[in-house]
Amino acid sequence: MKIYLVGGAVRDQLLDIPSKDKDWVVIGSSTKEMLSLGYQQVGADFPVFLHPDTNEEYALARTERKIGHGYQGFTCHTHPNVTLEEDLLRRDLTINAIAKDSKGNIIDPYNGQKDLTNKILRHVSTAFSEDPLRILRVARFAARFSHHDFRVAQETIELMSNMVLSGETDYLVPERVWQETQRALTEKSPWIYFETLQQTNCLDSLFKELNILFGIPQPEKHHPEIDCGLHALLSLKAACNISNKPEVRFASLVHDLGKACTDQSKWPSHHGHEKLGLDPITQLCTRLKIPNNYKDLALLACEYHTHIHKAFELTEKTVLKVLKNCDAFRRPDRFHDLLLCCEADSKGRYGFEKKAYPQATFFKEALITANSITANDLMAQGFKGKELGIQIDVHRCKKLKALSLSYSP
Repeated sequence: MKIYLVGGAVRDQLLDIPSKDKDWVVIGSSTKEMLSLGYQQVGADFPVFLHPDTNEEYALARTERKIGHGYQGFTCHTHPNVTLEEDLLRRDLTINAIAKDSKGNIIDPYNGQKDLTNKILRHVSTAFSEDPLRILRVARFAARFSHHDFRVAQETIELMSNMVLSGETDYLVPERVWQETQRALTEKSPWIYFETLQQTNCLDSLFKELNILFGIPQPEKHHPEIDCGLHALLSLKAACNISNKPEVRFASLVHDLGKACTDQSKWPSHHGHEKLGLDPITQLCTRLKIPNNYKDLALLACEYHTHIHKAFELTEKTVLKVLKNCDAFRRPDRFHDLLLCCEADSKGRYGFEKKAYPQATFFKEALITANSITANDLMAQGFKGKELGIQIDVHRCKKLKALSLSYSP
């Protein structure tokens, strides 16, 4: 029985960056022996065990055979005679197929260290093509390591493209697609995830509502980048500069899906795209089973980003209506997230990356101002019932009008 540290922990050690988890592979053992040593088995079909003291994952060395479609279409074979090299051969990328023994010796049969040095994400073998989830994993690794100047090898891009062309991604279950996407949204450069998927035609396969934006023009005066798809990625990039929240990043990415639904004869204008984008966002979130907190913020950003951009052109009644419709009084934190999405939209344009966005400050102050009018104060003046509600709005509008005037040139 021999135990090796494998995967991300070894890769990150070699890159001299922090690593969250440690994974171990066990050579020359069996389920019976692992259980006798006090390990707890957590996988029925695939023998993974938790260490009795550290709770880290230990997996028996395995080989796999493709028997069906999708990431579950495998049968696993474990036996004491399965070698470390055979186990590593089934892994996704060469940089993840490096092992380290108890004495600190590196075992690298597939040149992962060379690819680390050259900053290349390359598949280990053609077995990569048997698991479509690996397309998303590679895209996520590209997003994670982009700031270290890593790139996906051209032959791996081609292999991934062929997998999409063969229809293999059609068998991915929504939960796993979203799981990888959600993780990608927390990486340092999540726009690279979507760029990589686009390179392999996987964006059209899994995120068609987003993919269709590419090639659609916008007015150059307001959008020097012109392309709607490029603007979506730039908005995501801008969101990453102002927020770590994946919900904000997702909403910033999809806020303009309605521009694919506007009248083509009137392009590059996209009048009414705010309302038109609600259905595509809903369809995307339903298909991929995206959680409601992501969907709800994305829908708000889609419908109200133009209102917030035009903050200084709105009447006080419209400002109050926006606050109410966005449920800002009950959910101020989500409203502040919405303002971040709008700021990301504004800065997600060539030449506007560092431009101030005073509209966010205005709407934050508008919420504070409107909240300063309380029902108790007006009830003390004798107002009640329906009239009380009317007077609350009247007093709020007076305050909001004064606030708007303070922002006038």
